[in-house]
This record gives sequence, C-alpha cells and structure tokens, in this order.
Amino acid sequence: MAIIGGGFSGTLLAIHLARRGSRVVIVERDPQALAHGLAYGACGPQHLLNVRAGNMSAFPDDPGHFLRWLGHGEVDAANRFATRASYGAYIASLLATARAAMPERITIAIASAQDLRPHGDGTLHLTLDSGVALHARAVVLAQGNLPPQRHRALAGLDQPQVLPDPWAPGALDAIAADAPVLLLGTGLTAIDVIQSLEARGHRGPIVALSRRGLVPRAHAESGPTVSPQPMPGARGSALLRHIRRRAAQVGWRHAIDELRPHTHALWQAHDGAAQARFLRHARPWWDVHRHRMAPAIAQRINALRVQGRLAVIAGNLVSVEAQPDGGLLARWRDRGGAETTALAVEHVVVCTGPGGDPAQSRDPLLRTLLAKGLARPCPLHLGLDVDSGWRLRDAQGRASLPIHAMGALSKGLNWEMVAVPDIRLQAQRLAEQLAPTPAAAAA
Repeated sequence: MAIIGGGFSGTLLAIHLARRGSRVVIVERDPQALAHGLAYGACGPQHLLNVRAGNMSAFPDDPGHFLRWLGHGEVDAANRFATRASYGAYIASLLATARAAMPERITIAIASAQDLRPHGDGTLHLTLDSGVALHARAVVLAQGNLPPQRHRALAGLDQPQVLPDPWAPGALDAIAADAPVLLLGTGLTAIDVIQSLEARGHRGPIVALSRRGLVPRAHAESGPTVSPQPMPGARGSALLRHIRRRAAQVGWRHAIDELRPHTHALWQAHDGAAQARFLRHARPWWDVHRHRMAPAIAQRINALRVQGRLAVIAGNLVSVEAQPDGGLLARWRDRGGAETTALAVEHVVVCTGPGGDPAQSRDPLLRTLLAKGLARPCPLHLGLDVDSGWRLRDAQGRASLPIHAMGALSKGLNWEMVAVPDIRLQAQRLAEQLAPTPAAAAA
C-alpha cells in the first residue's frame, strides 16, 4: 500500500497497517516533515498543544501512551499542555520504533507523487517525481491541510511584504523587530504567529483583522471530566438553542465537549443546505469555542492587548497598496460600518488558516486526480468527496477504486477531522478496513 504524506495522519496509518501485516510505502516530499508534519514541525518551544496531554495518545485504545512517553508520573500531568515540538518528537519516535521492529513492512520514499493510474486488475500505478513507479493495491491521500488561499486584495503584492504562508521556512525572517504588522485572521494561526514574532524579539505593533474579530477561547486551568451524554435530537437552529441551554446549565466548555463524540453524526444528519448555513453563520463561533488556547498562551495574548501592542479588529479588508517607501497601506471597513480605516504597515501575514478546496490546490497528485476525473471536491469544497469508507468519489460520483483520503481531506464527510482524537481513530478504522488481518498475523 502507498500513503501519500508522512505527517501525523500518514505515520499513524502506516504503523497500524504494518502491525496488521501489510507492507507500506510512505511517500513524503519533505524529509523534515516526516512524522512531524506541519503542525508539529514548524514550531518553537513557545508553541503548546491545544489539547491536554492526557488526550493526546496516538492510540485510541491506549489513552495513557503519550503520558508514559513523556515520563510524567504525577497526578496532574494529564492536565498539562505539552509543547508541539515534543509531540512531533513523540510521533517520530513511534515511526522509528515501528521501522526498527518491522523493517520489511515500512518503507520511506522522499519524493513527490505526480500521477496515479488504475490497472484493470484493480491495483494502482503511482508515479513519483524521482522516476520511481510504485504498484499498490491501495493508495491513501494523507497530505494534511491545504495551503491557505490568497486574499484578492493582495493580488500583485509579493514577498517579503506579503507573507502568504507563515509556516514556510524562514517566512518571518524579513520582519524587523519594530515593524508594524497586519495579520489577516484572528484564529489559532494568528495566535501562533504572534508567539513566533515575540520569540524572535519583535516589539512593533500588531493588528489582527478578521470579519468578526473573534479570538479562540481559553481552556480551563484544569480539565474536568465530562460525563457521556446521548446525541442531541435537535437539528439546525434548534440544536443551537440546545447548546445554549446546556451552556447555561453546565458551562460552555462542558456543553461543547459533550458534543465531541457526536460531531461526525450530527454533521451527517444535516443536509447540504443546513451544512452550508452552518459554515456561513455559525462556523466562526464554533471554531473559537471548540479549538481553544492553552491557558498560559491566552494569558500572554491578553497581556499584549492590555499593553496596546496587539489590537484585534472586526472588519473586512478592502485593499492593500504598495507605497513609495517600501511599506504598505492597508484599508479595511469596520464590521457594521461604512467608513474605511487606513493603516501603514510593513508586512501583511496571511493567518486565515488552511485552505479546503482541492480545486485550488497546487499539489501535483491532487491536480492530476481532479483533471482525470478520478476525484472531485466535496459539495461544500471542504475537501475531497468520499464515501463512508473514505474512498474517493470520481467525477460521476462513483467510489470504485481503492483510493482513500484521510485527515483534513475528508472533512466534507466528517467535518471534525483535524484534531488528534479524531485522526487517531480514523487511522485505526481505515487500517482495519484496508487490512482485515487474522490475529496470528497481527501478533
């Protein structure tokens, strides 16, 4: 089998498949991203996980695995927020251990997948840019999040004035310590960039702009146990009222966390029109309550706002123009207002989060699959269109080839498929589906 992408998703799937007796090739174009991926590779010691250590095990049937790897024995260790770098090292150690134990089952190919052709016998022919051709009985797309889409107001502007991908190597190097900076977006990506700038000694003013000006909420200092609750029967606006009532009863964190086991089923219980309404009106509110900051990071962000070094603004970007002095003049319209505000900055950093529409992707394999009609975007362009077993649907809506998508590329079916608790379960289930192995081989 071939797995395209060697980050968190691809690494976990490879380990599960190898344990079930399958031979796997991980195709990863960036050797630095192997096992780490974007989330756990391009980060510094100031970047913390957004989930408590107690819920970050790579294996759903061994919840204490990550804690043991960390070597934490104290009672409160599960409530801590480990660094993202340490989590990347954890996943890398899992891959290294699996390869040492099963060297004949896991192979790494540092290359970029370019083309894929089905054979008449149901297998697949995968071509790499290295010239190597792989023959696989199944291919899994695990490339992670797609790059952010560029704002139309930034057309014609180039680096280093405009930084379209803050996670690209050396992306922030050109920002001087006293440079005024505009961040497009106020979510977790913006929070990460603010921390990165601070770690580099940046002391200039930072303005973060988004349509609603919403900032991720903070986790509680300790993680109370949430009792299992049945899936709500309400749908649409009635479901929103249910969540508000539960928030008034048990607190908003509890109300959101109670939904976590049911988010996939709730998403699929709504039709396309209802899902589209959620994306238009409720998604920003869901995101800031569901995807939270560690308490220590929230305290630092609040301190920067109190000091006047960080301003968070709700508004729509109208234009960004290059100035004769080499700077930029950004204009936006405040939310609910008619007047525009102008601000001179030296850099604009795109922090709108990952892209979702595969039709806009520059990935050569995704572009090839779409061009050949072997894949199509999901109706809401959140990722690829897949069936209930995560097999790609072709241009006619048929899921007949053993080509699967996992992680962020499968968001259209599952919605919540970007966090460790979701992806680790998906990796286990997909491995069981691809390699239904007798117990002797698994042992």
